[in-house]
Amino acid sequence: MGFWEKIGSFDRRYIFILIALTVIVPLLIPIGMPITITKEVKSVYDYIDELPPGSAILVSMDFDPAALAELYPMSIAVLKHAYTKKVRVIGMTLWITGTSLGDIIMREAAEGIAEQDKDYTYLGFVPSGAMAIMRMGEDITAVFKTDYNQKPISQIPAMRGIKNYKDISLIIDLAAGSTPEAWIAYAGSPHKVPIAAGVTAVSAVGYYPYLNAGQIVGLIGGMKGAAEYEKLVQARGRASIGMDSQSMAHLAIILLIIIANISYFVVRRKSRRVEET
Repeated sequence: MGFWEKIGSFDRRYIFILIALTVIVPLLIPIGMPITITKEVKSVYDYIDELPPGSAILVSMDFDPAALAELYPMSIAVLKHAYTKKVRVIGMTLWITGTSLGDIIMREAAEGIAEQDKDYTYLGFVPSGAMAIMRMGEDITAVFKTDYNQKPISQIPAMRGIKNYKDISLIIDLAAGSTPEAWIAYAGSPHKVPIAAGVTAVSAVGYYPYLNAGQIVGLIGGMKGAAEYEKLVQARGRASIGMDSQSMAHLAIILLIIIANISYFVVRRKSRRVEET
């Protein structure tokens, strides 16, 4: 049996092992695959980067643990950028299953950079999604009486001078669902407040019409988008490492497909020659 015939009868368990290794090894030993910055991600970065110190942005973290692989590194990168630029960050969520995640993420991103209550605050969960977004356009303090730790809004320095969307420079929705559409419809359009979206890779394509129409200032899509943002803020994190693993697995799969197809056609050609003789 020749080489190409052996390839055709190769034990598939070795293929599983190969794919596992291409996923695991880059996680343990980062490779540093090149990351190309896309216009939509750079737009979000530029918007935050150009905000004057003391400006306020609203970050709604509308996801749960199931979407952490993509949205956790994205959230960390965006928050660290805002903290570094001395932009006040007001965090919240419309997803009750992700209530505690927002607090954990904001604290982690702030380590050594920002101070809670002074530079940022996490308001926690608010129900009635669309209705809450509309009410916040009139008065944020009417929706949130206290922050996540039950501290009155009036006692939080980061909230001083902030009443409604007129006092917010940018709303960023980091979402695993369709909540960016609600922010666009009930905050962006009626109140003319700029909106940016950070979403999972599978749903990113659905937001390009909003991007092309100018209804959002930028879009961060999935782990790749998060890795791009990490590169922009020069803070290599989980997304960049994850892209190493994902890229190597994709390359391995492509290589296996090519080899399998070559094997098929070579063996098929040999069989025809045998039949002809």
